[in-house]
Amino acid sequence: MSKKVSILLTGMLTLFIASTGFAGSPTLKGTVKVDGSSTVFPITEAVAEEFGKVKEHRRVRVTVGVSGTGGGFKKFLAGETDINDASRPIKQKEIDKAIKNGVKYIELPVAYDGLSVVVNKSNTWVDFLTVAELHKIWKPGSTVKTWKDIRSSWPNQKIRLYGPGTDSGTFDYFTEVINGKSQVSRSDFTKSEDDNVLVTGVAGDKGSLGYFGFAYYVENKDKLKVVPIKQGDKKPVAPTMTTINNGSYAPLSRPIFIYVNLKSAKKPEVREFVRFYLKQAKELVAEVGYVPLPDQEYQKYLDKFESDFLKLAKH
Repeated sequence: MSKKVSILLTGMLTLFIASTGFAGSPTLKGTVKVDGSSTVFPITEAVAEEFGKVKEHRRVRVTVGVSGTGGGFKKFLAGETDINDASRPIKQKEIDKAIKNGVKYIELPVAYDGLSVVVNKSNTWVDFLTVAELHKIWKPGSTVKTWKDIRSSWPNQKIRLYGPGTDSGTFDYFTEVINGKSQVSRSDFTKSEDDNVLVTGVAGDKGSLGYFGFAYYVENKDKLKVVPIKQGDKKPVAPTMTTINNGSYAPLSRPIFIYVNLKSAKKPEVREFVRFYLKQAKELVAEVGYVPLPDQEYQKYLDKFESDFLKLAKH
């Protein structure tokens, strides 16, 4: 081997080591900006924490905000964030906005969730609720003021309602499956995009009823009572890892997502975070109280992400 060739190969190897991190020192740096759904937040937060523990990632800062799915999409489609956590699929008006703003993105399902209807721990009378009863409670113009208004055998006690705000994907999904149309609901309830606020409200109010993502119920089982849901002639079913995964907890089971700006994915730190997310999701999703996708699904979406990114990179 000539001296010139040897020097060239040594230079290429040095460049390869520097670009891949095999030299043993952190090589990635920058910021990954995430916002959106409070439902998806516990998963993304867990992924961000684990990502930061990897030596090669220690110079990357991952920020995770909670603006609700709709609020997060506003930032995402304005190019202010790299990733949007979403507890519902992107709406047509948001797709139109993405096209107008030139935002190319990929939708990546990361877990299954079961919207959990909960009451105060001291509530002794609610055994289950039917879908029709949920509609009666939450429909626009509802006349339900007390528990007795739902079933005559229940106490004449005032009912106080807690639910996600109107920017929440959970609100969109719940109103669609319970009231027949997204965003259609009675308005006289305590609203928040922060599910912890709803947990605190229901836990501290004997006459309360609320709904939010399954992980927030799991995390607060000692403070809340979950309500089984009865659909049609079927038996009442409570949300569990099994019933959410097999679809028997209906109609309140759903997939949840992250949306990645493909232009942002040109940044190595964003690209590596998404890869890490999909590789670690199964374990971390279960840890925070959600239901993981099958292994092959995570691999399928990882392959799709790589494929879509490569297509964009060629242009």
